[in-house]
Amino acid sequence: MQVTQTLNEGLKRGYTITLTGAELDAKVTEKLIEVQPEVEIKGFRKGKVPMAMLRKNFGDRVLGDVLNEAVDGAIKDLLDQSGDRPALQPKVEMENGKDWKPGTDAVFTVSYEALPPIPAFDRATVTLERLVVKADEASVTEALENLAKSAQAFEDRKKGSKAKDGDQVVIDFEGFLGDEAFEGGKGEEYPLVLGSNSFIPGFEDQLVGAKAGEDVEVKVSFPAEYGAAHLAGKEATFKCHVHAVKAPKPAEIDDELAKKFGAADLEALKGQVASRLEAEFKGASRAILKRALLDILDAQVKFDLPPSLVEAEAGQIAHQLWHEENPDHHGHDHGAVEPTEEHKTLAERRVRLGLLLAELGRNEKIEVTDAEMTQAVLAAARQYPGHEREFFEFVKGNAQMQQQIRAPLYEEKVIDFIVAGAAVTEKEVSKEELQKAIEALDEL
Repeated sequence: MQVTQTLNEGLKRGYTITLTGAELDAKVTEKLIEVQPEVEIKGFRKGKVPMAMLRKNFGDRVLGDVLNEAVDGAIKDLLDQSGDRPALQPKVEMENGKDWKPGTDAVFTVSYEALPPIPAFDRATVTLERLVVKADEASVTEALENLAKSAQAFEDRKKGSKAKDGDQVVIDFEGFLGDEAFEGGKGEEYPLVLGSNSFIPGFEDQLVGAKAGEDVEVKVSFPAEYGAAHLAGKEATFKCHVHAVKAPKPAEIDDELAKKFGAADLEALKGQVASRLEAEFKGASRAILKRALLDILDAQVKFDLPPSLVEAEAGQIAHQLWHEENPDHHGHDHGAVEPTEEHKTLAERRVRLGLLLAELGRNEKIEVTDAEMTQAVLAAARQYPGHEREFFEFVKGNAQMQQQIRAPLYEEKVIDFIVAGAAVTEKEVSKEELQKAIEALDEL
């Protein structure tokens, strides 16, 4: 076997691997001799099949295995000797594949982009500020008021009162396309909260001002993307009878409200709310701290980037943003989405930070434990109520899905490691100031 380097330019590497016909033939013979004692063919006893017969029946398949093993072994050796770590799977092509015949030399080309050497980074040089927000009495009271609204009841308005936005109207309704009623368009004594947007756009607006006992005709147009094809884009009329108009009545903030939310009493509920708010504030504060850290790393640590990684990341960013801008297009049967310079700049940042964090984690032997992985999978499974076990088994047998779950866990552990060694000061701010800081992240 002969390995010759043909390209060493920046991070790009190229090699040719030549396997002589003689060594390939010797390897095939060696493998056939290994299996000969176990081979049994009609007309021959087990272990007595002639080598010529073995070659005729199994030679081509064994030769394919020999070629793959030889090339894989050569690539492993050259990576071990060079110390290179490919950014992506090396590209392997048989140079003389169309003309090659068994017994002659086989020539392969191998090309890849090596991961760059990443400069050492001292986390002690990083200065960060952590925003701290306390769950004060006003914040807890506001949260309790929101809980009370969510647990609100409705009580009848005075006779003759007109329905207002936010009121509940109890209605019978039946939908018509022209003069014909359509399937699924009928309901009786349905409690509809006006302004909830739970019905077709425009439906609830036409019931504002209605009184109990009145009949109201509501005219609407079904959205073009409506789920029922026979109704999509159609104009319809709903004949409604209003049984009652009810005003919202927020629940009292007392022990009874607490019990509705699983707390023993109001004081216990206040404690739970305060804890939840503290967790929310800490989560927002961490997001701000993390962005500041990544900005510092991006500015301070520079190195060459593998073009293939940047190109792939830019393409993924462009594709994702295209779908966000075209939410009604769920498939991938659209034209090519060309990355812009802005996409490429963002891709460079993501690739640089990804490589830096991965290298730091590798050097510090940071790992995601089995217990952490299991907890993350269980948390993800809760998004599929009733199908948790199926999701868990799906992840268990899907390496790509496992990596999608493991990658953010690993990143967060590396971030924690850097922050633990950085100079971090704390600054107490209001909830409003924290919110503004979070909104500023979205604008960047």
